[in-house]
Amino acid sequence: MTAAEVMGYAGTVTTLPENFTLLQVTPELETGGAEQTTIDVAHAVIQAGGRALVAARGGRMVARLEEDGGRLARMPVQSKNPLVMLGNAARLIDLIRKENVSLVHARSRAPAHSALWAAHTTGVPFIATYHGVYHARNSLKRWYNAVMTRGDLVIANSDYTRDHILAEHDLDPARVVTIPRGVDLSRFDPRKVAPARVDALRAAWGLPADKLVFLLAGRLTRIKGQLSIIEAAARMKAAGRDDFIVVFAGDDQGRTGYRQEILTAIAGAGLTGIVKVVGHCDDMPAAYMACDVAVLPTLKPESFGRAAVEPQVMERPVIVSDHGAARETLIEGETGWRAAVGDAEAWATAMTHALDAGGARRRAMGQQAASRARRLYSVDAMCEATLQVYARVLEARR
Repeated sequence: MTAAEVMGYAGTVTTLPENFTLLQVTPELETGGAEQTTIDVAHAVIQAGGRALVAARGGRMVARLEEDGGRLARMPVQSKNPLVMLGNAARLIDLIRKENVSLVHARSRAPAHSALWAAHTTGVPFIATYHGVYHARNSLKRWYNAVMTRGDLVIANSDYTRDHILAEHDLDPARVVTIPRGVDLSRFDPRKVAPARVDALRAAWGLPADKLVFLLAGRLTRIKGQLSIIEAAARMKAAGRDDFIVVFAGDDQGRTGYRQEILTAIAGAGLTGIVKVVGHCDDMPAAYMACDVAVLPTLKPESFGRAAVEPQVMERPVIVSDHGAARETLIEGETGWRAAVGDAEAWATAMTHALDAGGARRRAMGQQAASRARRLYSVDAMCEATLQVYARVLEARR
């Protein structure tokens, strides 16, 4: 099933079986697309009258899970140590039996090995979601990755990911369902962001009113492409452009060496005050409203790219690397622009185009982006399609 077919679920409401209990297994609930989807689906299950458990190491998003009525089963499922994974399998077996779990949903490979073992031992249905594209250079790695395909059904978070799964593994296409990652339209709504929230962020980040703001939202890791943007900004400055600011908003998650590399590159290029590293931001709707254009310069293809969709919902055009699922979520020249992967000159050109487009053109592009993204990538559609998958798997088991 492709993404286009999944959109038909948006108008339906799934009824879960009586006493339905979902167990999702994910490494942690810290930050990221897989983690957010875990929270969203748990909330949907609870709203539909079921119970939602999450086995994870923990993290800052646990509070949101518990506020929704979900429960955390804290265990080291992030570990790839075989002995720890064996222990996790035993812990999950106990949890499944104690809580009368109806279905197990794994969201990462290491915990999927333990979760699959536990599901098979207890006779509970097992599904897995590919939140990323996993490459294998040898048979051992391919076996390790294939754990995600050994359950009742596989969920891909984009058609790009689905194509990869089918190319990499010998699967019946009917067992691979595309469910695009969803955006919470009640949270990401420009009408609900008070100007004071935007003003507070702009003041905290030191953003002048007379410069266009590019925002790169994402953890500080090399594959997100921060260094490409620094080099592009340096080229723009060398060409005489001084009418823009770049903001990097995201955690280094312990990558202090890379963070220092970013800061050194900024200083070395004479971009202090032009490129700002502001750390984690809890108010991303306001962050997108505080910027003019969002950028997603990933060096590796994104399997979905939530950071490309959220700003579009918030009526901001985006510039993305020309690969991966970003090709699905953006229309070139209408809702944003594409730039060659890792090509600083191409990124400087794209960013300059965004500058020169002018405010009226950028606003029109943002409105078109929002209309399309709200239609295709709502969290409600994503959750409903996921509940449909649960119902389908349970019915097949009967």
